[in-house]
Amino acid sequence: MLNHLLFDASDDGQGTGSWEAMASVRAERLPSVMTEVDAALAAAAQDAPGPRGPLDEGGAWDAELEVQHEGEWITVTLTLTGPWAWGEALVAGFSAGG
Repeated sequence: MLNHLLFDASDDGQGTGSWEAMASVRAERLPSVMTEVDAALAAAAQDAPGPRGPLDEGGAWDAELEVQHEGEWITVTLTLTGPWAWGEALVAGFSAGG
């Protein structure tokens, strides 16, 4: 189960989706957020619908991680892209503690 990362989904209408999660924390909480990022990426890779890579270059799914420092706050953004059914099942698993 993820405590810091909450995913919002968007569907391109053609069977591909994008799931973005963002967490803003102070430095002392960053390790727990990054543990969640690692768990999400591991789950995505384990249940991957095919090779990871940019979808427009033949990848079946991809992920982008961005970490920004803004004063005392650190914002972590994780975006997953891939087939809609795969992503929805993946994110549902996070909510269920899977």
